[in-house]
Amino acid sequence: MAKNELTLEQLAQEIYQGAGGMANVESVNHCMTRVRMSIKDHDRVDKAYLQKIPGVLGVVDDEQLQVIIGPGKVNKVAKEMAAKAGVGLGETIVTGSAVGGKDALNAKAAEMKAAQKAKQKQSPLKALLKDISNIFVPMIPAFVGAGLVAGIGSIIANNITAGNLDAATWQQFVDLSNILKNGMFSFLVIYTGVNAAQVFGATPTLGGVIGGVVTLTGMRPDAPLTNLFTGQPLAAQQGGILGVIFAVWLLAQIEKRLHDVVPEAVDIIVTPTLCLLAVGLAEIFFIMPLAGFISNALVGSINWVLGVGGAFAGFVLGASFLPMVMFGLHQILTPIHAQMIEATGSTQLLPILAMAGAGQVGAALALWIRLRKNKELTEMIKGALPVGILGIGEPLIYGVTLPLGRPFITACIGGGIGGAIIGGLGNVGATAIGPSGVALIPLIGGGQWWGYVLGLLGAYAGGFAATFAFGIPKESLKEETRAEAQEIAPVPASGTAAFHSVANGIVKPVTECSDRVFADKMMGDGYLVIPEDGRIYAPVSGVVSTIFPTKHAIGITTANGLEVLLHMGLNTVELEGEPFDLQVAEGDKLTPDTLIAKVDLDLIRSKGKATDMLVLVTNMENAKHSGLNRSGRHDAKQPVMVFETE
Repeated sequence: MAKNELTLEQLAQEIYQGAGGMANVESVNHCMTRVRMSIKDHDRVDKAYLQKIPGVLGVVDDEQLQVIIGPGKVNKVAKEMAAKAGVGLGETIVTGSAVGGKDALNAKAAEMKAAQKAKQKQSPLKALLKDISNIFVPMIPAFVGAGLVAGIGSIIANNITAGNLDAATWQQFVDLSNILKNGMFSFLVIYTGVNAAQVFGATPTLGGVIGGVVTLTGMRPDAPLTNLFTGQPLAAQQGGILGVIFAVWLLAQIEKRLHDVVPEAVDIIVTPTLCLLAVGLAEIFFIMPLAGFISNALVGSINWVLGVGGAFAGFVLGASFLPMVMFGLHQILTPIHAQMIEATGSTQLLPILAMAGAGQVGAALALWIRLRKNKELTEMIKGALPVGILGIGEPLIYGVTLPLGRPFITACIGGGIGGAIIGGLGNVGATAIGPSGVALIPLIGGGQWWGYVLGLLGAYAGGFAATFAFGIPKESLKEETRAEAQEIAPVPASGTAAFHSVANGIVKPVTECSDRVFADKMMGDGYLVIPEDGRIYAPVSGVVSTIFPTKHAIGITTANGLEVLLHMGLNTVELEGEPFDLQVAEGDKLTPDTLIAKVDLDLIRSKGKATDMLVLVTNMENAKHSGLNRSGRHDAKQPVMVFETE
């Protein structure tokens, strides 16, 4: 057999086979020439089998199993293997054999939800927010650590500037904190590029290079590149974080297409070179100049707003500052600050803009309270809040509010409220440019620090109130409701639970089901009802823990800890919910008198599906029964079976 006869799919399948099966592989990644796999049991690896696979150039079975494919093709094979496992490159592969009972039910629910979401058309905005979350969440620990160091350093630095601390004693601490902080924030565009490339499917190191381009390292000060729109010199960081994300997305699109058309023998040379030239030049000569053009246009608007003054100016500037930061447009304000300080001794603009970060703090507090069951979110908030209070807003922006969408907007409203307070009071200015948050207090001149603090409190309260009332995403609230329902469910205890017929009809043991998966009790033990009409009732008292997106299956948790699956019809997942009019929601309490659903049985039959209503206990390791107490024709709500727990 010739070396090039296997398709990518076949080659991926053969490599899994030689690795001892997909269940023996923890993760898949690749380097320039090799597919690299983390293996659970190296004794199950068939090295001889792998070496005989057409397209495999060699095998190394060390700490990792390395299958040598060669440059140009290895990335395609590794991506195909990851796609077969339903994960991304480097992510842990979870196989179905590892779960059962409640975990199996939840895993199936997650799988079906993912399939259902894949069929739904996602708005570009939601897709962007999801990608932003995936890009920045891995950076949160570094954000928090560097942010706390920076915040403490900022307090010291601002007190030195204000004359409260001796520079000879404290400046070295400030310098050290800046070195540590800059290890994160000076190279944030590069980290963003690397993570964005992983999210969009580009080569991570190429993404890092594209991120680094906006720093304009290597540009000579005496011969700067010019903005094509204005003819002015380009400034580093124009385009900001979102500009980098867009550029890396463009990189991913070009790289994927080049991999498809460039011959494998030269792919490792041609593709990255063309990608960097195309995307890098677009970034330098279009994305950055466009941002610069917008920046220059904003100068007039900002000056007009400042001219109006008062609470209106404060609200507009406080509410709009964070979006400006994300696009890298905030740098146009530095000369305005400097001009104000030179003319009047302080900048009254900086305290107003500082309110934007305070609005984020208030929004995060509201999210913490409203979504307290979301452990991942609350952990991020706990880490990011102290940093945000000290004036370092990136963890809250990119890790918390922006990925959720609405909270970012309500946080900006909070910033506007704080800005309006300071603008309305007037004469609240900073004597130097420094970090915001509470760290800016020592720099507030003229004894007006109390006005700045009042603005902070107003921004905290405004961001909190707006987010609490309007800023919680509906999807997040649904998840919170479900988590609360599971938490308030009675603690599992020993006892019995009576199960009832879910409809008027014929009751049978589950072993008589025509679907072997159910008949062989792979999903659990129980019974089925062949209904005479479409009114389906709860089989047992409990709480609705899961509703499948296709509405054909419902998970119920009983007071004694049983996990119950009500599965309506066979293969009805393919009907995408059409026959099912559900009467309950996740978190609802049930009794056998509760109408679960109205089901169009005729529609199910017309699609060639069976109407069996299956009731299964999925965690049978915690339960036992003495068999079906009643079979044959029964009315709905009649007891038919008893399960006991130890």
